[in-house]
Amino acid sequence: MRRRKNPDKTPGEVSDSEQASAKEEWCDLKDRDRLISGSSKADEAGFEPGLRPQYLSEYIGQDKVKERLAIFIEAARNRNEALDHVLLYGPPGLGKTTLAHIIANEMGVGIRVTSGPALERAGDLAAVLTNMDERDVLFIDEIHRLPRTVEEILYPAMEEYALDIVIGKGPSARTLRLGLPKFTLVGATTRAGLLTSPLRDRFGVISRLDFYKVEDLLKIIMRSASILGVKLTEDAAINLARRSRGTPRVANRLLKRLRDYAEVKAFGEITLEVAEEGLALMEVDEAGLDGIDRKMLLAIINNYQGGPVGLDTIAAAIGEEPDTIEDVYEPYLLQIGFLQRTPRGRMVTTLAYEHLGLGALCSERENGKSGGIEAGSRSGPRQGAACGGFGIGRGPAQRTLFEEGLD
Repeated sequence: MRRRKNPDKTPGEVSDSEQASAKEEWCDLKDRDRLISGSSKADEAGFEPGLRPQYLSEYIGQDKVKERLAIFIEAARNRNEALDHVLLYGPPGLGKTTLAHIIANEMGVGIRVTSGPALERAGDLAAVLTNMDERDVLFIDEIHRLPRTVEEILYPAMEEYALDIVIGKGPSARTLRLGLPKFTLVGATTRAGLLTSPLRDRFGVISRLDFYKVEDLLKIIMRSASILGVKLTEDAAINLARRSRGTPRVANRLLKRLRDYAEVKAFGEITLEVAEEGLALMEVDEAGLDGIDRKMLLAIINNYQGGPVGLDTIAAAIGEEPDTIEDVYEPYLLQIGFLQRTPRGRMVTTLAYEHLGLGALCSERENGKSGGIEAGSRSGPRQGAACGGFGIGRGPAQRTLFEEGLD
């Protein structure tokens, strides 16, 4: 999966774009295998739509994004025009697809749903565009994975509501322009940095979706429980919200699994005790970490004194690909302050030591007492380095993200 240093492609060699696509597909597959993944799973296709809000008034969280969209939608409706093109980006599971459907509902128009990988040829996109009605919404998920040939015919479609079709080849080729109904393109991506500038610049509304705080996840969980007819106590819901990694999709997935556990083990009611037992069985801990998260942190702590250690070394230690660690496992650990990137490698922070019940070991290593290695030795932990120096306890890095407003 590593990119070749020689830029000249030889017969049988895959291109850089093909390598990148294969890498992303592999990482997506690994991510979807996890219970706490924000990515959608195939078996959730019939489960999620019933829980999705249909209008902005029902949508919980992302207040600034909602407020902006409400203004733009109302203005477009008043002028009887199509809404400007919208780009939604952010981590998976935060509601980008839901917002696309809400935009269509608020505008009172139809919606066509597709994805970047599904539009393999220019003709695929042309077929979709020519069958749309005036002011309809076209939702393209994973828009950063559009092939270049497809992306290029999207430019005039977005800007001039026209489709340029090339007829013939060589010097005799000519271009036929077809008019299109004025539509709204809603693009969604988890990797906004991979979008080309010409495509990104054609979106009039660009909004980032952020991780949800526990108070918003609590409302989402209680709403979902009501829709599903699940008996759920508030303290159990708070416990579940805290373990949901700031992601509504994860919260709803864990709720579904706890519903199954409660029906078999607790007469159908999810109390705090039942929630803790069920989540422990699923190996989702208080910070939302699963088995592979803990395995990675413990490998760095036990084998490499908490770091710094290189990505390839970590991959060999836990039997995973470096790309998978970097794209799937590492982002959340960085987000909550359990892992730190440095020029010399990855380091486990004090916050992670304390979460894993290893606060005393961290203190020993900071004082240079671990394993008899002297402080300042090149092969041993340095003062404050191995544990990150953030201070022991449930620090601001974790609370700021998800738990603001619960005190």
